[in-house]
Amino acid sequence: MTALLSPAAPQAGLAPASTAPADRLAGLLSRQSCWPLTEPGPSDAELDAILDAALRAPDHGNLRPWRFVLIRGEARRALGEVLVRLADAREPGAAPGSNAHRAAKAQAAPVLIALGAARVPHRKVPEVEQLLAVGAAAMNLLNAIHQLGYGGFWATGIDSREPALHDALGFAPNEQLLGFIYVGTPAERAAPASRPSREAFVREWRPAPRAAAQGGER
Repeated sequence: MTALLSPAAPQAGLAPASTAPADRLAGLLSRQSCWPLTEPGPSDAELDAILDAALRAPDHGNLRPWRFVLIRGEARRALGEVLVRLADAREPGAAPGSNAHRAAKAQAAPVLIALGAARVPHRKVPEVEQLLAVGAAAMNLLNAIHQLGYGGFWATGIDSREPALHDALGFAPNEQLLGFIYVGTPAERAAPASRPSREAFVREWRPAPRAAAQGGER
């Protein structure tokens, strides 16, 4: 494989040089969205492994709510034509050909993965938990893409909310299109993305002293 490694992606088969937790988690801590993407994309075997990693996501009730539709090769051209038609339908007064550039969205990476969520009524698993399971699967997918040295980018936008695109991709009535994950080789080595301080988002809960919580005891 000739893929350009994403920032700080570890090389397979090499033991970590340090036992420090951050070093041992380098593959996770260095993941970031990559754009633009180019050839080559993952091989069939690599793509199978990436998808298998996605299927390891936590899933309350074993509902398996995730759906993945692979779009590659000439299928990307057909998807581009669909995107142009959808844009034309949204803008009936636009000049002919003014949305032709939208076809390039489908050619922006060697592989596109349409991400879907199959929502089913369940007395113990509300819809939000099913969507969270799909989000967890998407994160596993992106981490696996990075671990193999490729770049990934999760895109949503107005096209993802188009019923016609939902139908064109073969999603069932109870399945929701949640966007596209673009997969390929980073066209350039990205600078490490800045991350917010964990202190801004993490706190440790400590119960109130028992006497204070109950108004005191006698």
